[in-house]
Amino acid sequence: MRRLIDVRPGPGARVLLGGLPILALLVFYFLASETRHAANPADKVLPTFGAMAAAVRDFVTDRDPATDRVVLVADTLASLYRLGLGLGIASASALLLGLLLGVVPVARALLAPTVAVVAVIPPIAVLPILFIVLGLDEASKVALIAIGVAPFMVRDLAGFVAGLPAEQFAKAQTLGAGGWQLALRVALPQMMPRLLEAVRLSLGPAWVFLIAAEAVASDLGLGYRIFLVRRYFAMDIILPYVAWISILAIAANAALLSVSRRGFPWAHGSWR
Repeated sequence: MRRLIDVRPGPGARVLLGGLPILALLVFYFLASETRHAANPADKVLPTFGAMAAAVRDFVTDRDPATDRVVLVADTLASLYRLGLGLGIASASALLLGLLLGVVPVARALLAPTVAVVAVIPPIAVLPILFIVLGLDEASKVALIAIGVAPFMVRDLAGFVAGLPAEQFAKAQTLGAGGWQLALRVALPQMMPRLLEAVRLSLGPAWVFLIAAEAVASDLGLGYRIFLVRRYFAMDIILPYVAWISILAIAANAALLSVSRRGFPWAHGSWR
């Protein structure tokens, strides 16, 4: 008799099993929504799927007066621009500092405590300072994302590089490698899949910081739209926007995972 721990579902079975909880949640929401609306047709807490579809239809047909784009498209492009720029700055900073701290012990002793201190500061608490220093435009929102995720990425990459086998560096030095060659030829190639993994893990916090910044001071963006309509209890708009953010996050995660597997198959236990 096969034990449950020994059962390995195939690709199709994994998709089916992964979709079952989501389907169950949708069925539960449908039943709860219909029950509430049967008792109170004006209920706004659990809008019906039809009401949400009507709200989404308005946002994919109406145009934003500031950009002359469809509202949903304008909000999505604004948020993705801020998110991409913030994560890009954080990734570049983490790559450089992680490489430096991981390879050079003196730099690690000098800068690691500062990075650790910055990492424990709640980024949301820094948001008013960023608004005062950088203003209410894009710079403060992008800076919040970068400051929020970069310290953790730096610590992760620096720890990864510092934990590489010392024999690799010793053999490279035996073959005549200098400091830059150790960093660029030994440490950097092994860092890249770890960097992509760090970016994937930072997507969730980055979205939180983005929505918080857009909610406080913005006139466009997914977070701005959610907090704009909350005063009207417009759950028929909020829930589809939350679902759309989730879809974007899942797509970004899948894209990063695909790039990592294609570019660095050895890091995933497979060779092409």
